[in-house]
Amino acid sequence: QVQLVESGGGLVQPGGSLTLSCAASESIFGFDAMGWYRQAPGKERELVGTIFRYGSPKYADSVKERFTISRDNFKNTVHLHANRLNPEDTAVYYCYVRKQSNDYWGQGTQVTVSS
Repeated sequence: QVQLVESGGGLVQPGGSLTLSCAASESIFGFDAMGWYRQAPGKERELVGTIFRYGSPKYADSVKERFTISRDNFKNTVHLHANRLNPEDTAVYYCYVRKQSNDYWGQGTQVTVSS
């Protein structure tokens, strides 16, 4: 059972930046994919972006050119770097990993974009 702990959420002004982190309980070398989803109030959970063990990363059109996912193999952590945030980015952000066809989720971290 993979455990994921997110951090880094909070309140940010429009146009600002934020980095979310997701620490895994085991080595991330074994994961087939890692990424982030988000869920805004009254909306379905949607993909933000995913990085794969092999292949190119994938991002939602709404965050392309603004958000980037990176990984720190030594700290078993994946990060979401969010830039030029706008109020539509307000949501609970969830980290997930895929290992051997099983998906594991973090508890979520709130990001609020407001002046």
